[in-house]
Amino acid sequence: MPAESRALRYFVAVAEERNFTRAAARLGIAGPALSRAIRNLEAELGVRLFVRSTRVVELTEPGAVLLAQARPALEALDAAVRRAVRASSPHRSVLLAVKADADGGLLEDILAAAADEPDAEPVAVRLCGWREHPRLLRTGEADAALMFAPYDPGGIDADVVAVEPRVAALPADHALAGASRVRLSDLGIGPEEVDERAERDIGEHGVQDLAQLLALVGLGATMTLLPRSVAARYPRQAVAYVPVDDCPSASLVIAWPERSRSRAVAALVRAAVAVAESRGMGAAVEASR
Repeated sequence: MPAESRALRYFVAVAEERNFTRAAARLGIAGPALSRAIRNLEAELGVRLFVRSTRVVELTEPGAVLLAQARPALEALDAAVRRAVRASSPHRSVLLAVKADADGGLLEDILAAAADEPDAEPVAVRLCGWREHPRLLRTGEADAALMFAPYDPGGIDADVVAVEPRVAALPADHALAGASRVRLSDLGIGPEEVDERAERDIGEHGVQDLAQLLALVGLGATMTLLPRSVAARYPRQAVAYVPVDDCPSASLVIAWPERSRSRAVAALVRAAVAVAESRGMGAAVEASR
């Protein structure tokens, strides 16, 4: 790795571990070598980055500022290297991150439409986990992502591809399971909770994905809100899906790394927006209703 980035990686390891011995083990280098590298970095910058004691290492104020800037800088550097390596491949493709069954039902048509776009390159699908898409974009492990909002927008640009209603996922024996429609107040959910509801449920219950969350819904442990297309792909005998009249729509976006100049990615974005509009799911179509 370049010497400049090596010093920053050493610094980040010490800052995160708060201990030189653990940081050295994590980096696979000797403790004295790590200590020298940090002293050299401090001398080069002309500031103290750490306050050292016999038991703990604490960041100084300049150290905290550097840590906040170093993490995204190193992430961007790693991403640039990955993209450069892929660009040199004789079999170039656009890597599209998608969570299985969370594509609005549009993925196959988007891939077909993208192939007909000027400047198109083959699209390879990278299946990923819940809310993993932004990290893959920032680290260069994906060139584009099809995902539902909300998401961490740092370092990412995006266009809304489609908007669709949300439904409530309720235990089949819930008092409202047989209702034709419900309102958020019937569910005890505030409008401000809607975007984060499924993510919060996943975090609170310690489950890893939507299938596990729906298993908990079926057991009566929770309820959640899902885009209609996602619910359609996860039928469960123990779960009832009920439309929610006053629930904000779910937004499916296609995202790409900030400042990307890839014509192939732009072609994929155009295809995604066109497919959604042809299905009557596009943002412009929804806004006109």
